[in-house]
Amino acid sequence: MTSDTGRPASPASPAPPLSPAPFAAALAAGPLVLDGGMSNQLASAGHDLSDELWSARLLLEQPEAITDAHLAYFEAGADVAITSSYQATFEGFEKRGIARAEAVRLLTLSVELAREAARRARTDRPLWVAASVGPYGAMLADGSEYRGRYGLGVDALERFHRPRMEVLAAAGPDVLALETVPDADEARALLRAVRGLGVPAWLSYSVDGDRTRAGQPLDEAFGLAAEADEIVAVGVNCCAPGDVEGAVATAAEVTGKPVVVYPNSGESWDAEARAWTGRASFTPDQVTAWRDAGARLIGGCCRVGPETVSEIAGTVSGIAGRVSGIAGTVS
Repeated sequence: MTSDTGRPASPASPAPPLSPAPFAAALAAGPLVLDGGMSNQLASAGHDLSDELWSARLLLEQPEAITDAHLAYFEAGADVAITSSYQATFEGFEKRGIARAEAVRLLTLSVELAREAARRARTDRPLWVAASVGPYGAMLADGSEYRGRYGLGVDALERFHRPRMEVLAAAGPDVLALETVPDADEARALLRAVRGLGVPAWLSYSVDGDRTRAGQPLDEAFGLAAEADEIVAVGVNCCAPGDVEGAVATAAEVTGKPVVVYPNSGESWDAEARAWTGRASFTPDQVTAWRDAGARLIGGCCRVGPETVSEIAGTVSGIAGRVSGIAGTVS
């Protein structure tokens, strides 16, 4: 979003959202398909993501590549694109010598690129944009988003998250994706930070079995969002496919909200070697069980590409017809 002078709008006063209602209405109408991993799609196109900024580096250097990645998922059947802002933070950009005003532009651009992909997509389905808000550990680029317990209190984490969330909200996404959260303390900070932004959000944890990565029971972690009006869905992402079904049932029971799930392929990330190991175990056949347990936003995270998203979309279509008659905000 820009001012009349062409400069990025100030993050201090987020512009009114296009409308929080349509996305919630879409969730009520039936399941929506999320996209897959941004990083693996960019890597498959030949882009080097070894930098600490990960895919966010391409916001600066090759933004068209990000649009192409979003477009591949929309055309594979995704209804929702998650922006490339997961690892985009003021602190991370500053370490690379990127000034705050330029960081605001890049965060805003992440939403604009997803909108552009929606405009280019050859479909009449409603399409949606979720602005990614990754955890504090993503900025550290040391794998700590899979551990949590950063040594920071809730207040400090809120101060970290709120400024970029203001910028992303001002860019006018349909929803904020508060994702890959490893720790209930960080969830508390995010729930504080999202208040008053005027944009709905989902909250999804990275989990290990029936606990957050930091070790808190999932019923307690999900319970934090039960009374948060801004949160329109809760769930899990960036986890093993086998951890999803139980988490869905717990999230639905504890919060009564729609559930979001987008696990990894089943492979494991070795933070020290910066490489994926093991074998993929994600299969679209699992989608039916997740939906039956309460999932309404279903997709994939790391190492899940357009081919699998297409299969997920086909499965979702067979379960309950695709959402229609609700205008997505694609312009």
